[in-house]
Amino acid sequence: MKTLKIIIGSAALVIASGQLNAQTKPADSTRLYLDKLIASNVAEDKLLLDKKLKSLAASNNEKEVDIAINYYYSLKNQKATDSLLEAELVKFPNGARARNKAANDEIYPLKTPQEKEKAYQAWIKRFPPPTGNGEDLVIYDYVTSAIAIGYAEQKNTAKAIAFSEKLLADFWKGNAYSGLADAFRKTGDINNASIFYKKAMEVAKVYYDGKLPNENSSKFAASGYPGLTMTYAGILYEQKKYNEALKYAELATRNPKTASPRSNFQYAKILMALNRNQEAYDKLEEAVKSGKANDEMSAAFKSLYVKLKGSDAGFDQYAAEIRKGILANLQQKLNREIVKKPAIDFTLSDLNGKQVSLSSLKGKTVILDFWATWCGPCKASFPAMQMAVNKYKNDPTVQFLFIHTWEKTANPTQDAGDYIKSQKYTFDVLMDNKDPETKLNKVVTDYQVKGIPSKFVIDPQGNIRFNLMGFDGSNEAAVDEISMMIDMARKG
Repeated sequence: MKTLKIIIGSAALVIASGQLNAQTKPADSTRLYLDKLIASNVAEDKLLLDKKLKSLAASNNEKEVDIAINYYYSLKNQKATDSLLEAELVKFPNGARARNKAANDEIYPLKTPQEKEKAYQAWIKRFPPPTGNGEDLVIYDYVTSAIAIGYAEQKNTAKAIAFSEKLLADFWKGNAYSGLADAFRKTGDINNASIFYKKAMEVAKVYYDGKLPNENSSKFAASGYPGLTMTYAGILYEQKKYNEALKYAELATRNPKTASPRSNFQYAKILMALNRNQEAYDKLEEAVKSGKANDEMSAAFKSLYVKLKGSDAGFDQYAAEIRKGILANLQQKLNREIVKKPAIDFTLSDLNGKQVSLSSLKGKTVILDFWATWCGPCKASFPAMQMAVNKYKNDPTVQFLFIHTWEKTANPTQDAGDYIKSQKYTFDVLMDNKDPETKLNKVVTDYQVKGIPSKFVIDPQGNIRFNLMGFDGSNEAAVDEISMMIDMARKG
């Protein structure tokens, strides 16, 4: 699955960026033609679509075969996609697909950067990088970046920097530098972390300022700049360079793409270090009133209140007023978001092999939580979800189902069970494993989930009332939101 994801993702990026070029290329006209056939409801057009995709699939041009693969994938014809992926490797043994697969199979699984470097040298001889600065170079940067990070983790700074200098695709360098900076930071090498965060930020800023071609690759590079300003502010804060840190923190908090409770908190910490406590309090107050302040932010807010007021007198009453306002805003938000559409029935097995169907739970309010063991935000949301499960554990009219999907390992049921057990969660877990025929995870596909974690609240009559994706804020705020959704769903 890892190989497929990288290959499909790279091809998709090429398609998207190609459509933005001023001059129409043959591949672009092919895609426009296919898109037109897909959008049509005429039966003859469906036959033409099938004929065109089969023609592309049989082509002696690998890029045309890639188009067929991408369209079969987008049409959820996983069987045709997998068949073509295998055939392409045989037909083009030195092509891009074979190159990507070799990197996935022969380099990434190796444990040490020394082993990866040796395999990389053999791989690059077999698949020399093309000229230019396009998306096709990114696969080489993935490899050199992985090796650089490995050396940084070993505290082999010279080797790490040497491999960072092998990067080829300008638009991806910011991403690579940021990853290397993260590795330096984890080992305690704050100086090199600072150097590479700054390099990442400066590379991204060139694209953010719009000085380079209006392509998807440029937009990708530019998208990293706002967040990097706050990351760089954070590393300067760690270095106790508070005045310099403040400059970048101000950029982040003023930018609508990064202005958030989290950025406000970082800004507040810098202000506190500069003994500008009233300004810090004001920033934290914004975060707390948003309802997305985590426990650390809330504790800092109370600490500043006590420092500025001289005691904690009146704080509990003020906090209660804030909470009341948060709940009122949440109610208004959910009033806008509530829907009513039939939930698709399904039958899945739990971790013990027992089958559970959604239809058997009719009469209950059901919360579906799609997740995976590899999904960081999913796992970050679980403490809050355990709080919600605990809140309703004695309520027989509410049922939580945690649906593991989009597996990436050979033993997803065991892996999911081991994780849940290791964390001592009391979750009812169902397994949405890949169908052997269609190669799809059926339930997550039926529910049209675009990303995880993704939660659905289903009313007692079997209608979806809410869909919530992602996780942001405090555990208490998350429980408030789920609880209010459950209450509104119950009322029909």
